[in-house]
Amino acid sequence: MEILWVLMAAVMLSFVLLPFLRRRRGGIEQVPAGHPDAADPADYGFVLQEELDIRMPGPDQDLLDVLDLVQRTQDYKAAAQLLAGTEREGELRWQRVQAFAGAASLELQQRPGGVGEAPGGQWLRVWRAEQPKDAGGAAVHAEFLVQQAWRTSTPGTDDFRIIMEEARAACGEAALLAPGDPVPYIVELSVARGLAYAQPEFEQLWLKILDRAPNHMGAHLAALHYWCEKWHGSRELAYGFAEAAAARAPRGSLLAAMPLFAVFEHLPEVNLVSGFYRSEVVTKAIHGALHAVHSARADDPMLAHVRHLLVFFLVRGERWAEAMNQLVHIDGHVGALPWTLSADPASEFAIYRALAVAGYEANGGSPATLTQ
Repeated sequence: MEILWVLMAAVMLSFVLLPFLRRRRGGIEQVPAGHPDAADPADYGFVLQEELDIRMPGPDQDLLDVLDLVQRTQDYKAAAQLLAGTEREGELRWQRVQAFAGAASLELQQRPGGVGEAPGGQWLRVWRAEQPKDAGGAAVHAEFLVQQAWRTSTPGTDDFRIIMEEARAACGEAALLAPGDPVPYIVELSVARGLAYAQPEFEQLWLKILDRAPNHMGAHLAALHYWCEKWHGSRELAYGFAEAAAARAPRGSLLAAMPLFAVFEHLPEVNLVSGFYRSEVVTKAIHGALHAVHSARADDPMLAHVRHLLVFFLVRGERWAEAMNQLVHIDGHVGALPWTLSADPASEFAIYRALAVAGYEANGGSPATLTQ
């Protein structure tokens, strides 16, 4: 069975993905319409690879509209208004804080500034200068510093530590401006990982989050990184953290999917065989995530994150129909794990999507049989 997976993948990559690969090389060799190798994502209602949105895991039109306005006008006020109207304890606020901070950080990277030229992300600096007591702006600034540290420096260097210490202070300021808001403490989870907080110190930080938002999925995912083997924990500690979260998850909570994220964080460096993805630990984690997805609210902001990771595992485990059932819900947006770990998230997602389509059709599936 293992050699079958390797052969199947090779065949799919050479034939099914040929149109994608040709498109990525600049469209020099376009496959003619109607050619048997021309896999049209429109057959399943899927969007073209070049139209995939890599900014977010799922749609948030209000955020997209505000981001467009802020970046076009360099006026922060719409961002401040959106955050002020977003529930503090919910997942959406955390995602929007990340998005605004990421936009400012990316702008600065693209336009670092110079003689006669203002640096990118200037709207965030103006926001902090004009409204220093605004809790939303303070949280975005703290997250901006965290993203700058990871984006521009190497962990363990002086530059990294200096930026992270500044981020830590910014988290404290943001927390003082909004005592009931978990977001400043969630931002600090990344600081804790970068500065290698001792476990007792990290646990004290975690308790502050649990006091404010005990079922916050984004916070749990951020904390999971700290407990992983590649950072300051171990496989056992990470699995234990994830399984404890799943065990106490209330009905309808996506925390039941946490073990799948723990498995993903500890995948072997090289593993092309499907046997691993059908092992007991992986199968159990997949079933927990599927149960979480089926019982979650349709508008849960974290639902798309779980669906994206499920696609990865379901395709690897050759569970084609189940993978397709997840794809119909998330196609169009690819700003989530595991795709964001790739230098080209849209391409990575398109490969797995094409594998799912090929496996589905090889087992008798068609657009007509796919349940929406």
